[in-house]
Amino acid sequence: MNKEYDNNMSGVLFKNDRKEKDTHPDYKGHCEVDGVEMWLSAWIKEGNKGKFMRLSFQTKDKQPLPEAATRSPVGNSGTGFDRMDDDIPF
Repeated sequence: MNKEYDNNMSGVLFKNDRKEKDTHPDYKGHCEVDGVEMWLSAWIKEGNKGKFMRLSFQTKDKQPLPEAATRSPVGNSGTGFDRMDDDIPF
């Protein structure tokens, strides 16, 4: 991505003019999430409530996720209750 601008948490999609099969994405592009550049694919689907887009993200060059993205936000169990206090603050 062009580094002249802060592209973090944004991206772009273009119509896939190379689509040959129904399984190929309708749109392709790229985005940046928390400093990690990713490929972005989108398929137009039809659901009970009308049309929607299904998205898929894949890191460019298989970049590993930053350590903060792979850790549980609170404690190690991932439940979020590890540091819960019995006292209610209000």
